[in-house]
Amino acid sequence: MNKIAVIDYGMGNLHSVAKALEHVGNELTARTGEPTQVLVTANPERIATADRVVFPGVGAIRDCMAEIHRLNVGEIVAIAMKSKPVLAICVGMQALMQVSEENGGVDCLGFMKGKVRYFGDSLLDRQGQRLKVPHMGWNQVKQTRLHPLWKDVPDKSRFYFVHSYYVQMDEVEKITGVTDYGTELVASLADNNIFATQFHPEKSQTSGLKLLSNFLQWDGSC
Repeated sequence: MNKIAVIDYGMGNLHSVAKALEHVGNELTARTGEPTQVLVTANPERIATADRVVFPGVGAIRDCMAEIHRLNVGEIVAIAMKSKPVLAICVGMQALMQVSEENGGVDCLGFMKGKVRYFGDSLLDRQGQRLKVPHMGWNQVKQTRLHPLWKDVPDKSRFYFVHSYYVQMDEVEKITGVTDYGTELVASLADNNIFATQFHPEKSQTSGLKLLSNFLQWDGSC
């Protein structure tokens, strides 16, 4: 049994994530015979017994961090990061950083050296045209590092983004993908057995589903 725990702290599109994982899990089961179980839960014991953990998130970082602290999700994620593959998505990725500029400045979990910055109110593309914030819709992701989750995902595939803030990493060697929206920004990163995406793989059709399928087969090594 391949058990995947999607952490429920009230701040993610959990139905969409769970359905996408169930879809790729069923395809893997058909090929390998190994059943897949997707659990949406905040129960530390259930998360501890899962083979893989997904840390999603949408909304304002202040509200997300308040719920993360209330439910002790930070410790749950820290424990999972020591022993099993973890996939962080969107605000889940931002929460791994040290601090966010959003809501006047919010301390994050500090698992990675970096900060979350606002795009700005006068964001321009390379032709000098005004870009809308939030960054919403499809954009190409350039793969900057080989990683098992990129297996059979073509370089510069398009993924779906929805965000007004972006991650600026101090540890650039951990960046696995970048995209351009007025500035080059981190689209994905990896650190040992954690992989994180600013984009939403569950909304990214073929490429996103392939990435999720790779996650369900990933042993956490790079």
